[in-house]
Amino acid sequence: MQFHVQETMSKGIKAKIDENLDVSALFKDRSDVISSGPLHVSLQVTGNEGSITVEGELTIDWELACSRCLDPVKLHTTIPVFDQFKPASDEDDEETEEVKDDDVIAVTGDRLDLKPYVEEVLQLFMPFAPLCSKDCKGLCQNCGQNLNEQKCGCSTEKIDPRMAVLKDLFKDEQ
Repeated sequence: MQFHVQETMSKGIKAKIDENLDVSALFKDRSDVISSGPLHVSLQVTGNEGSITVEGELTIDWELACSRCLDPVKLHTTIPVFDQFKPASDEDDEETEEVKDDDVIAVTGDRLDLKPYVEEVLQLFMPFAPLCSKDCKGLCQNCGQNLNEQKCGCSTEKIDPRMAVLKDLFKDEQ
């Protein structure tokens, strides 16, 4: 997934990338990612005058922990990709902010390696709070019981912390 920047732009090279990447190393220290399948990369790389266009999609099947009850959730994620890359120049530092707001990614060096770019896109589009169902009740805050499976005997009465001292005021008189 590497391209020579100047050659790709000057010759107008068109290349198709269709491969699977093992991304399990990206998520090895994350407890919310139970398992992840290979990332299927399907991209079209096109050299233009002054830039390189990358478009296509990334797809992955993975199993994440529900953000409320921690049960496994199987998800299929498709991420659309469309970006332009251009060679970085010394003039880029002197450009005005108006020009820097372009959606063009500057490439340093003479090679464009798309693997780190693809891995970053995957991490950015990872679901923030996956749910096993829309009406997931989560875990009990006191005992940890999964409330989707059964109710627990914990009190759900909410007491204003400013008045909590008063609840024991008349306890001895009964």
